[in-house]
Order: sequence, then structure tokens, then C-alpha cells
Amino acid sequence: FLPRKILVLDLDETLIHSHHDGLIRAVAGKPVGPPDFIIPVEIEKHPVRFFVYKRPHVDYFLEIVSKWYELVVFTASMEIYGAAVTDKLDNNRNILSRRFFRQHCTLESGTYSKDLYVVNNDLSRIFILDNSPVAYRSYLFNAIPIKSWFFDPTDTCLLSLLPFLDALRFCRDVRSVLAMNLHLHRNLTMTNPNSLITQVLPSSTS
Repeated sequence: FLPRKILVLDLDETLIHSHHDGLIRAVAGKPVGPPDFIIPVEIEKHPVRFFVYKRPHVDYFLEIVSKWYELVVFTASMEIYGAAVTDKLDNNRNILSRRFFRQHCTLESGTYSKDLYVVNNDLSRIFILDNSPVAYRSYLFNAIPIKSWFFDPTDTCLLSLLPFLDALRFCRDVRSVLAMNLHLHRNLTMTNPNSLITQVLPSSTS
């Protein structure tokens, strides 16, 4: 019998993309339609609205992988934003109940990294899906890299991962398989995992 494994999920540019009150970063391109939802928050007494776009097939992806894994959200964004986005993605399904935010990250050389030991200390059964290698730099054998997503409506990365994730849940130690992905981490753009907040909010909120 193998205990249920833990799939840790990043938010920004992995499951969703968002921008702040009409401010769209040049790298992001242009949205092809209205946002899937809007998150109004107040930061340092300033009202801020985030326009959030869901990566194609994210709802189906979450529905399927929640049957295979314990799902955990781990974002380098602020909790007031990350919790609201996660609530929308969960959509009352209670599949994203465990959540970790910026305060659970480690700040190193100006960037946030995610300590998987905060989630679970058995590294044989935990791994993270994240678009930024910086975020999981201490856990390369426990990570699946994914291309950063902004607005591309034809993206199928989440769907393409499903056969692999279906098989991975049956291995005894995820590191024995994920260690073979090292070349993929090097090929990804080393983007800052907390890019959303630092791009659109004053640095004092970082």
C-alpha cells in the first residue's frame, strides 16, 4: 500500500494569470476576452482589483488530479490575494483546502523560494508544479516544471500532464522519476515566482 502523494500547485503563471487594474505587463501579451473573475482587495488602505484569467483546462485538471493526489496550493503572493484566487479555483469543491502563502516562503537574494518541508517532511511523496525554477531551487528532484502561461487560449500544458501524473502516483518515490527532469528546469526562464505582486504593487508590500 502506498500513501496518497501530495501535489503542490503554484498559482500565478501556472494555474492562472492576472493583472492589476488594467496594467498588463508587456511580456504577457493581450487577453483575448474578459477575465474569469475579479479579485478586489485592500492593501495598505488602497483598493486594488486583480483581473484573473484561468489557464485553459484548469478546472478539469483540478477535478481529475484531486482524485489522485492531496492538493496543496503554495504561492509566493500575499495571502489576501492568494486565498481569494484559491477560493475561486476551488469553487466550493473543498479540493484546495491546504494553502501556503508568501509568509511561508523563504526570501533569498531578493526572490522567494518554497520549502516543501513546510508542507510535508516525506520527500518521497511530495512534488511541486511550478513555472519558476527559482521557487523550488532546493527541490529539483521534487518538481515538475511547466511553461509560464499568460493569455494563450490554445495552451494545453495542463492536459498534457495528466497521463504522466496518473502514472507518477503509483511510484514508490517520486524523486526516482522526477530526477530525470533536470534539463527541463534549466531550459525554463528563471522568472520570479512572486512577479505578480512585485510588478503591480509598491515594494513596501513585498
